[in-house]
Amino acid sequence: MRSSQWVRSSYSDNGGDCVEWAPAQAAATGFVPVRDSKCPTGPVLTLSPRAWSGLVALARKEHM
Repeated sequence: MRSSQWVRSSYSDNGGDCVEWAPAQAAATGFVPVRDSKCPTGPVLTLSPRAWSGLVALARKEHM
């Protein structure tokens, strides 16, 4: 997957642990690929839309 297809978390500029996701790939396949922004050649976690929503909700809750 090309790097231009990955979108970095809006919290990435805060110096914390960051994730990237690929919305075009998610739209095409129905599954959300997620990776560590600090290791772009590392493994990719593939989540269901429900699991992705849960991860985002947890991140928002923990950030507040």
